[in-house]
Amino acid sequence: MNKNIEPRVTLLGAGPGDPDLLTLKGVKALQTADVVLYDALTNEALLEHAPSAAIKVYVGKRSGEHSHSQDAINQLMIDYALNYGHVVRLKGGDPFVFGRGYEELDFAASYNVPVSVIPGISSSIGVPGLQQIPVTHRGLSESFWVITGTTTNGQISDDIYQAANSNATVVILMGLKQLSKIVEVFKAAGKAQLPAAVVQNGSTETEKLVISTVENIVAKVQEEKIQAPALLIFGEVVSLHPSFKNVIKQYATIS
Repeated sequence: MNKNIEPRVTLLGAGPGDPDLLTLKGVKALQTADVVLYDALTNEALLEHAPSAAIKVYVGKRSGEHSHSQDAINQLMIDYALNYGHVVRLKGGDPFVFGRGYEELDFAASYNVPVSVIPGISSSIGVPGLQQIPVTHRGLSESFWVITGTTTNGQISDDIYQAANSNATVVILMGLKQLSKIVEVFKAAGKAQLPAAVVQNGSTETEKLVISTVENIVAKVQEEKIQAPALLIFGEVVSLHPSFKNVIKQYATIS
């Protein structure tokens, strides 16, 4: 460790994908970075805010494609901080919403490296909002769940079963591969006609939206060739989207 170096780490939420959705505080953090460790779901345009001399290291993790293990990322973060100074750990969405941010904070604290946190717009709220779908709305939804679609053991979360039996809006991240199983859970809860939406690459130029009902959402996703990363929304609030009226008309005609 260079004795003239002042190691520190900033956990920075990059938002859902659109680089313009980064906070001003986040821009300022990147401008003072000596090292940026960035994830797969962060827009690389954000790296332009960092000094040209800053070291930029891709440590992305996608389903089935991990360039670094979490343990390796933790150690890299500390090694760079001790040897270079300010490390900005740039994470998609918000660091503390399925971003494993606290694990990195805790690891840095074990080395007595100061950590600051700059929240990011979580896709769980921001992406539905960009589609004019509120996660809460008076008379339709008084609360919302944000759930991971796939747990560490590869199964759907037990919380989905509980959420399906509530009147809350249910937002599921990392759940596209489990969509058929998740749909069966909602159907078993008597929610076959519940409005549902799937958003691919929310907030980006390649964004795609599919709106239907629980009963028909899988077919629509296949028809539109929706791919990960995608966010699932189940709830009456989806009916507020302008295109949902066309969905109702379509199935009324078929029936």
